[in-house]
Amino acid sequence: MKPPASLTALATELKSLNAGPAHQDRVLRAWLRGHPLDHGPRKQAAENFLPLALRTALPQLQAALDALATVVSEHPGSDGRRLLVRLADGQTVESVLLPRAGVCISTQIGCAVGCTFCMTGRSGLLRQVSAPEMLAQVVLARQRQTLRRVVFMGMGEPAHNLDNVLEAIQLLGTAGGFGHKDLVFSSVGDPRIFSRLPQEKVKPALALSLHTTDAELRARLLPRAPRLSPRELVEAGEAYARTTGYPIQLQWTLLAGINDSLAEMAAVADLLQGKYAILNLIPYNPTAALDYQRPTPETIAQLVQHLRQRGVRVAVRQSAGQDVEGGCGQLRARLLDGSTHLTTAGGRATAHG
Repeated sequence: MKPPASLTALATELKSLNAGPAHQDRVLRAWLRGHPLDHGPRKQAAENFLPLALRTALPQLQAALDALATVVSEHPGSDGRRLLVRLADGQTVESVLLPRAGVCISTQIGCAVGCTFCMTGRSGLLRQVSAPEMLAQVVLARQRQTLRRVVFMGMGEPAHNLDNVLEAIQLLGTAGGFGHKDLVFSSVGDPRIFSRLPQEKVKPALALSLHTTDAELRARLLPRAPRLSPRELVEAGEAYARTTGYPIQLQWTLLAGINDSLAEMAAVADLLQGKYAILNLIPYNPTAALDYQRPTPETIAQLVQHLRQRGVRVAVRQSAGQDVEGGCGQLRARLLDGSTHLTTAGGRATAHG
């Protein structure tokens, strides 16, 4: 049995094994929650709720689902554990186990947006990650820690793989057991999301990459992002936030000497006046391959104080992997150029660059 290429293919396979809707839901629920596929009600044997053909095929089905994504290496850090994950065709993506029971998963191999401060975009877009492959990343994370939150903010632009991402979100918000506000859709601001997300049964929280209030600077930092002005982006995001009842998250990667001035903070405070929003300041995760630096801790503290004095809801979110040089796209890049060396620690692969 091959790894399913889509959720439709998985449903077709289950139907061929005489699985009705209730059986399919039971199997998907077990898989997404990290249980054996024959997991069911307490004290009820599998033969009492799964058809014979499906029960017989469960080992092959489990192997096919396991083959969707396997961990190549694990990189523990003080701010989260980063996983380098190999997909069935040999391509690799990155997932991050976050503090406070979260995981950040990848939705594309490469990215077409080309953010100048991001390693992922340097290779361009290679292919889309399927919905089963996204779900498999969540399963790998759930095997390693308790999960209450899934963030679609790893490699790739989720809006450029919209159908697959929303399929994964719908399943996680139902069979997966996650709260809708605990499923976070990240985007540079593709206009399609503002019409599509409100129509979905499971409406995720929305995180938008803002990074600056200067439209020209944003166009240079995010060269192939949609040409929405920062104000248009915030307005569209807040409209969605009012629909869902949870605030819009605005992402601001802090780049020393570029978008970390008090003038920028004053401008963003004006922009967010009265808005149902949270500003996440993310100190840049430096890499030798890109010419950007992180502001000093003193500068960051000054920016936060200024914003809070202006009434802005602000949080500093460390980019996971800073202490292992494992920022988004860095592990994959190091594997491809041969600079990542795998060793074994405690029976589990780890990597050092």
